[in-house]
Amino acid sequence: MANAIRALSMDAVQKANSGHPGMPMGMADVATVLFSKYLAFDPRRPDWPDRDRFVLSAGHGSMLLYSLLYLTGYADMTIDELKSFRQFGSRTAGHPEYGHAAGVETTTGPLGQGLGNAVGMALAERILNARFGDTVVDHFTYVIAGDGCLMEGISHEAASLAGHLKLGKLVVLFDDNSISIDGSVDLTCSDNQMARFAAHGWHVLDCDGHDHKAVADAIEAARNEPRPSLIACKTIIGYGAPNKQGTAATHGAPLGDEEIQAAREKLGWPSAPFEVPDDVLDAWRLVGARGASRSAAWDVRLAEIDQDRHETFKRIMSGRLPDGWEAGIEAHIAKLLQDKPNVATRKASQMAIEALQPALPEMVGGSADLTGSNLTRTGTMTAVTPGDFAGSYIYYGVREHGMAAAMNGMALHGGVIPYGGTFLVFSDYCRPSIRLSALMGQRVIYVMTHDSIGLGEDGPTHQPVEHLAALRAIPNVRVFRPADAVETAECWRLALSHDSGPSVLALSRQGTPQVRAEAKDLSARGGYILKEAAGEAKVTLIATGTEVALALAARKQLQADNIPTAVVSMPCREIFDAQDEDYRNQTLRPGTVRIAVEAASPFGWERYVGENGGFVGMTGFGASAPAEQLYEHFGITPAAIAEAAKGRLG
Repeated sequence: MANAIRALSMDAVQKANSGHPGMPMGMADVATVLFSKYLAFDPRRPDWPDRDRFVLSAGHGSMLLYSLLYLTGYADMTIDELKSFRQFGSRTAGHPEYGHAAGVETTTGPLGQGLGNAVGMALAERILNARFGDTVVDHFTYVIAGDGCLMEGISHEAASLAGHLKLGKLVVLFDDNSISIDGSVDLTCSDNQMARFAAHGWHVLDCDGHDHKAVADAIEAARNEPRPSLIACKTIIGYGAPNKQGTAATHGAPLGDEEIQAAREKLGWPSAPFEVPDDVLDAWRLVGARGASRSAAWDVRLAEIDQDRHETFKRIMSGRLPDGWEAGIEAHIAKLLQDKPNVATRKASQMAIEALQPALPEMVGGSADLTGSNLTRTGTMTAVTPGDFAGSYIYYGVREHGMAAAMNGMALHGGVIPYGGTFLVFSDYCRPSIRLSALMGQRVIYVMTHDSIGLGEDGPTHQPVEHLAALRAIPNVRVFRPADAVETAECWRLALSHDSGPSVLALSRQGTPQVRAEAKDLSARGGYILKEAAGEAKVTLIATGTEVALALAARKQLQADNIPTAVVSMPCREIFDAQDEDYRNQTLRPGTVRIAVEAASPFGWERYVGENGGFVGMTGFGASAPAEQLYEHFGITPAAIAEAAKGRLG
């Protein structure tokens, strides 16, 4: 059975003339033991909620996973798909991609991301277990990770968090083959990985990765351990290739026809390429078929819980929001229009969360050690703590990258809508995970506060300048920068209702006046005319965030000088870009002088203001001083905005 994985992997890589045969061949025994003896899954029902999650963090070895999916009987993973490995339009991409094939739980490729995702999956499992009990939620998360995954910095953040929270249903199978692309791992790394994970609070053990009984004994021990487990499986990369096994030559290149033939002889595998003997395939299909009885038994257990909890579980696992969920945020907006608070948008965000939470118990918040600054926790939220997962708030510690990767895993697991906070400048530390949120189309909400030089005295190291432009450059990411409390509430509603990609809420430290007086959901089109010109418009000011109030003040000056001026608030450029051309033109008015205002880099604003337009914002880094002085120093003032418009009127 293990040799079937080896043969299919080396055949597919050879046919594609591209790929990584070494890891699948080395870990074939471990994977065979895991799938045949322990993994709870049902190929006929890939989305069974209580299945074990299997994550191939070492995603370059994707043929290991594709071979397993074919062998165990996933309907969409045919032998023709294996023959199309790494070809355009195939389900068998060069690295596993979520959504391309059933049974692929997450997109892996950037090393260590899968491990971080798995921590989130294991965390979501425990949170849902605390809410629904063992009869409905009780499964493991298994990971195959390599030396590269454990070298990447994210592995330290992920392992530390998992160890602290005592995620005992997380089992990492470490492909301890001592080989990386450059050669022997000892060229670059002398870490004692077992000692490191033990220091993180993990249960650690090792085994011969080619001894089936030793592997089974290790997994058995891990399954009965209250701590997360790392099993160092000592393997030979490219196992079975007589001249190349144990070397970097098997890592990232086809073995070649001669070596494959020699491997077939050594392994006693006489079958032609892509052929699996009937008895071997039958044995694998029997492994896959066993899952049907497990998932059917789970259906019976689910049906026995009370109807309300049953329906809630089905709803949250489907990702569907409850009927009437918007009532709380609508009432909140109505109160804001009445009270007109002058608050920072980070505070407005906290107020919105308070309004949303009662209707959305699946919201699970957190912060990377900035709870009091991000304002991501409300008074009714209790914390998730080691061994107690009944809460809805996670203290992630100073682990921005690990937090973001874990949130992806939580979203992928289902049943949870994760949001987490840090400063916008530290989105740099989250960016790889944000990119994968976008690539996988996951509803993950990033609450990024202290969004400009307006954070003040912490200085240029903490003042984001290029970050809005950088995040807007990632496809399928919605970047929201609301102007006041009303827009903040609207942006939260938009983020939650968007289930096919991540949202970034860029929020201010400093207070800002309420600029909205209408209850209509104006943010829903991404940009809108907030204040019409008095007379036929000659100038259009386009602003985001706290700078909208400055644009309104500049409009007042321009109107006093008989220059009719409109102000456009643009809380989300991505949504605005998706509007029809007529609406965009009606809003931006290409015939007017257009000035964009944002306390950030001008990059990207040129397409909104046109060749004759202008920009008022930042052209370099900030400085350490109170916010008001910084805005004055860098020329982001109503007077500067008005002068920029006048200078282009001719």
